[in-house]
Amino acid sequence: MATSFKKNIWTQHSQLKIKQYGLSKSKLLGILYKPERKELGIVPGTIAVMKTNKLFAKLKPVAPSTKWQKKVPGEIWLMYKDIKGTRTIISAWRYPGISKPGEKIPIPNDIEQEIMSHKFI
Repeated sequence: MATSFKKNIWTQHSQLKIKQYGLSKSKLLGILYKPERKELGIVPGTIAVMKTNKLFAKLKPVAPSTKWQKKVPGEIWLMYKDIKGTRTIISAWRYPGISKPGEKIPIPNDIEQEIMSHKFI
């Protein structure tokens, strides 16, 4: 099976959201290539993919202190658009709850307004 390689282009908006939500590009690329769920994006012609943050029984200690670190529950979403040989990653965000398949994508209001006011593609 031959798959075509697509160059990933990160918008300035997506890079800001990566910093805001404490995400990494490698984590988002993993979600992009192996999503748990795929939905239509809010912008026409876009696709949104997500993966649930799994909670594990073992807690990881934070090095010098006695506090314990826990994974944040919820979902991580990524919205992108394919154009010819490129894949433009428009936005990424964390959703604190669990969304149901087929319902409207749970996107924060500030991200939705910013995406709708700009022409990323």
